[in-house]
Amino acid sequence: MPEIPDLEAIRGFLNERLPGQTVDSVEVKIPHVVRTGATALAESLPGDAFGETERHGKFLLFTLASGRVLAINPMLTGRFQYASPDAKRQGRTCLRLSLSGGMELRYADFRVMGRIYLLPLEEIEAIPNWTAGGPDLLDPALTEEVWLERIRKYRGRIKNILTKAEFVQGVGNAYSDEILWEARINPFTARKDLDEEDLRRLFACAREVMAWATPLARERMVKGDSLDYRERRDFFRVHRLGGDALCPRDGAKITDIDASKKVTSFCRTCQPGGPAFS
Repeated sequence: MPEIPDLEAIRGFLNERLPGQTVDSVEVKIPHVVRTGATALAESLPGDAFGETERHGKFLLFTLASGRVLAINPMLTGRFQYASPDAKRQGRTCLRLSLSGGMELRYADFRVMGRIYLLPLEEIEAIPNWTAGGPDLLDPALTEEVWLERIRKYRGRIKNILTKAEFVQGVGNAYSDEILWEARINPFTARKDLDEEDLRRLFACAREVMAWATPLARERMVKGDSLDYRERRDFFRVHRLGGDALCPRDGAKITDIDASKKVTSFCRTCQPGGPAFS
């Protein structure tokens, strides 16, 4: 599932290409992905022009000259394709927009889990669970003090809290491992067992990991005028590297634990603690 660095890489790529382009025509191939109505989108989007693409949590928000926004959450397998009309389409292409510059913007989704909304910007909160989510991790309003106030409301293992959209948006299974490694905190540690210094360090490391990873993700994903999704996370320090991989900090072997259908990766040496099974 794409997280902040992946989505920021995509956002940057699209912002170099889309602004000012008009939508000439629309083809909706898999209608139920468009939650605000496929027919309405296909009929009303042509003639509108793209502004800047923004990001909120795991949504990409394509602002439009009409004052509307095309909001897309790619979920687990959503992929964006910016291509010429004769380029091969990816499997399960849900939406195709023909653009005034001669290119197409396509959205494909192998598992068809993504969600697309077209609505006025002032009605963005009509998207289900929009207001239930916490602030974006990179929101300037999320200060260290706000982070402390919010995180103290949650109980349970610290990794589970980091990946809760209700707490903070944009962090998933993979980058939570990288953040916790950077902060030297065991992912299975209960939040109540972390002191204020730990929680402040976690906040700083969360922001640092995003700043470190975003240009690396972009370097791997952006290939000329196309997006390559295949090897965008080969720079990770711990996530899914258990087995023979060594911790870049202390040389100990990385541990992978498959729990709750998700892999959690960490270093037992520099991230001590947690329950006995970890």
